[in-house]
Amino acid sequence: MNETPRLRSLATTVPPHILNQDEVREIARTYEGVSRSSIDRLLPVYDNAGIRTRHSCVPLEWFLEGHDWPTRNRIYIENAVDLLERAANDCLEQAGLEIADIDTIVVASTTGVATPSLDALLIERMSMRRDVRRLPIFGLGCAAGVLGLARAADIASAHPGSTVLFLVVELCALTFRLGDHSPSNIVASALFGDGAAGAILSTEGEGPSLMASGEHTWQRSLDVMGWKIEADGLGVVFSRDIPNLVRERFRPALDDFLERSDMRFSQIDEFVCHPGGAKVIEALEESLDMQRGTMRHARSVLRDYGNMSAATVFFVLERSLEQTSSGNRLLSSLGPGFTAGFLALAA
Repeated sequence: MNETPRLRSLATTVPPHILNQDEVREIARTYEGVSRSSIDRLLPVYDNAGIRTRHSCVPLEWFLEGHDWPTRNRIYIENAVDLLERAANDCLEQAGLEIADIDTIVVASTTGVATPSLDALLIERMSMRRDVRRLPIFGLGCAAGVLGLARAADIASAHPGSTVLFLVVELCALTFRLGDHSPSNIVASALFGDGAAGAILSTEGEGPSLMASGEHTWQRSLDVMGWKIEADGLGVVFSRDIPNLVRERFRPALDDFLERSDMRFSQIDEFVCHPGGAKVIEALEESLDMQRGTMRHARSVLRDYGNMSAATVFFVLERSLEQTSSGNRLLSSLGPGFTAGFLALAA
């Protein structure tokens, strides 16, 4: 039996509220507790982010009030399960499958905490089989899209003929904290959005093949990206050196992965990268010896949806596959660790 997993379906979804970048910038002008000089210095981040709109599970006015951690997490759980259910149903419809066909469910998310985990909540919500295998993934941040899909592919390969549902949901916008006057929090308010995605994998059926996968975690990089647990929520940790780190260190890690996977750079027709931000996209293009503007799908997703952490790369992949279903693609994303994830997709 063939043990190469295939991407049977792919779906993306977003919550209903739209955050217009111009409106968010105007609200930031009146941000209390921050000096006028500091605000004026930080306002250009809204223009330079390359973002027009984002989606949120709460309306814009929600962010103008203070909220404690239990309130934020309750909203996270409620909306995360709703979005996961929608993504799962869309995946099943595309693949022509029923909920009873799912043998394994893998769910990745790092913007909230749920115990029982989101996969268990979804099994109950959707009346899945009682013997479905479960794998919740937490803590990989933006890298969880690629690495979570790779883990799901490993399960599909280890159980030929089974059907694996991979889901990811990130409600990044919820992490904005009104009392946090740090530059990182302001940058996050210009960058983050909410979204979810799903995919069905199996060694049976049609679809692109999921090939080699791997990752690289750099030494002494634990402070590059992550969350700080605060009384009123998750505080974002962003190093201003991320674009430089990508520019200088991404390509060597990629080359090492390709060598270990017996692949050549010239075999890759398209790089499907998580667009962490406009400067990160530019750094990726430079590290890959591309002309600026080459990663048009990453830029368009960033423009329309912002950074939805782990879910974002699937929005990029969706647009790539809509343009052409053929070719060899290399998915990549960067997350806390500081870690790069890689996954080859052949169609």
